[in-house]
Amino acid sequence: MVNKPYILAIESSCDDTSAAVLHGTRLLSNAIASQAIHSQYGGVVPELASRAHQQNIVPVVDVALKKAGIDVSQIHAVAFTKGPGLLGSLLVGSSFAKSFAQARNIPLIGVNHLHGHLLAHWVSDKETENFENQFPVLCLLVSGGHTMIVVIRNFLEYEIIGYTIDDAAGEAFDKCAKVMGLGYPGGPVVDSLAALGNENAFIFGMPKIQGYNFSFSGLKTSFLYTLRDQLKTNPEFVEENINDLCASLQKSIIDALMAKLKRAIRNTGIKSIAVSGGVAANSGLRSRLTDLAHKHNLTLYLPEKAYTTDNAAMIGMVAYFHYREQRFDSLDAVPQARMTVGEF
Repeated sequence: MVNKPYILAIESSCDDTSAAVLHGTRLLSNAIASQAIHSQYGGVVPELASRAHQQNIVPVVDVALKKAGIDVSQIHAVAFTKGPGLLGSLLVGSSFAKSFAQARNIPLIGVNHLHGHLLAHWVSDKETENFENQFPVLCLLVSGGHTMIVVIRNFLEYEIIGYTIDDAAGEAFDKCAKVMGLGYPGGPVVDSLAALGNENAFIFGMPKIQGYNFSFSGLKTSFLYTLRDQLKTNPEFVEENINDLCASLQKSIIDALMAKLKRAIRNTGIKSIAVSGGVAANSGLRSRLTDLAHKHNLTLYLPEKAYTTDNAAMIGMVAYFHYREQRFDSLDAVPQARMTVGEF
């Protein structure tokens, strides 16, 4: 055991193949190979994703090591995403990591992908100290597959207090973008067009869910019905109102997220908040969170946009704390398509 281990981290849960090298908590490199092929299908095709991972993983790891300026002999442990995710994609990353660990006779660390998102705020190319003094943190984890509010009590203890009972916020962005003909992934396109529109032009129905939980299926239905009804009388409705539609859609989703987060802040008394996941890159959400933190004197952790989507840097960050506690996996560790925040 060393105080500042060199950790090679692998992320392959979906359609991005990523490798990163960390020295302790300091990020030395983060390489990503994206798969553009899925855009023509309107979503990720699992078989194509796993094949692309097989092609990309060795070159990506090579790039990460070269950017970090270290040799494979210096690596003290190798980490991989254990789940959740596409099983075929996860198997590529886990198989590579197991082979690497066995060949080098170094520890193997399986990481919950959700834990990676929860700690993405602290990924940095600078050494960070006194992490423990920042807890607890109330984190809004928002992506294409997950929407939840999590209390981060420390780096290895998380508690979900709110979650979506159906669709995730990121999925709502993407599905609504798809019916407007904006392609996949649609969230970033909606964000850019929303800046040009009137966010109060349209009102979409949102169900009232008790507690801190979310629901976005009703919003998708309301959005679809609005387009259907308007297109009956004006075939050019979407093209003529695209900016206002995007702005109104974005406002509806952000309003729902902020309402539950505000309730959680008020009831828990936690003064530190964070956002993570792919939707954390949304400019409207980041602006609203910044305003909220300023108004109520809260500490806000915003991840760099490069670390909001799937990346190995966040997996390596979690792996460091596993290494520190000597939480290692055996070579027969099995990837899991489904995992909750409470699982390791």
